[in-house]
Amino acid sequence: ASFGGRIDDIEAVSNNPNIIFVATAAGGIFKSEDHTATWKAVFDEEGTALSIGDIAIAPSDPDIVWAGTGEPNNRQSSSWGDGVYKSIDGGDTWEFMGLKETHHIGRIMINPDNPDEVYVAALGHLWGANPERGVYRTKDGGKTWEKCLYINEDTGVVDVVLEKNGRVLYAASYQRRRRGWGFIGGGPHSGLYRSLDGGDTWEQLTKGLPKGDLGRIGLAISRSHPNIVYAAIQTKNPGIFRSEDRGSTWTRMGPQPEREHFLVYFSKIRIDPRNPNK
Repeated sequence: ASFGGRIDDIEAVSNNPNIIFVATAAGGIFKSEDHTATWKAVFDEEGTALSIGDIAIAPSDPDIVWAGTGEPNNRQSSSWGDGVYKSIDGGDTWEFMGLKETHHIGRIMINPDNPDEVYVAALGHLWGANPERGVYRTKDGGKTWEKCLYINEDTGVVDVVLEKNGRVLYAASYQRRRRGWGFIGGGPHSGLYRSLDGGDTWEQLTKGLPKGDLGRIGLAISRSHPNIVYAAIQTKNPGIFRSEDRGSTWTRMGPQPEREHFLVYFSKIRIDPRNPNK
């Protein structure tokens, strides 16, 4: 097995899908401009950490690309990062934008109408406690940051999704800790949160979700029906959950995955832009 073999994210420019970015767990970022026929490394010069957790392309300006360093997986071999980077020339050059001690980035979301407003799901240190974790928000393109959702020093945020209105957010907190003798992948502080005001205030969502300790959670909002939200939840009885009222209530959908590890690593869930049932 290759330590650098994990792919953490794939993103394409919405109005030009020939342009694709691939984020690797330990090998930086690769870009294709000809629909995957050829590739070039685009993060080796400016980036000091080549482990990438997530990439985000601004919906309103495809030249603006964000990269969060540090893969969000939890292996002994998982590499950590040194914060977030921003490109304003389509990934050709990058500038460090801070959040160095977050170590692992699960997701970056950009306001569809305002590329200066960005949300970062930060997991924090894998091997120890630290306060640099939660949901970070910038309203000035990364010049300054505020931590708008914080649970505690042992619990970060592994996923955050933003409705196309730029106001409704969902965030998945994740309590985890890697030790030399094992891994704790869940706890009472893992959970699902919603904000209706762009991250100013948050409420925890529980109605219809599993009871007890939760693990990793993956999130997705339907683009065509934004009241429909999905959550892939790791727990003793893992499964896919769906809400049709913006997260107020949830229903388990279909059978659970055959292996709990399905959601430890493959917790990313995506919805067909035109069909919320797919």
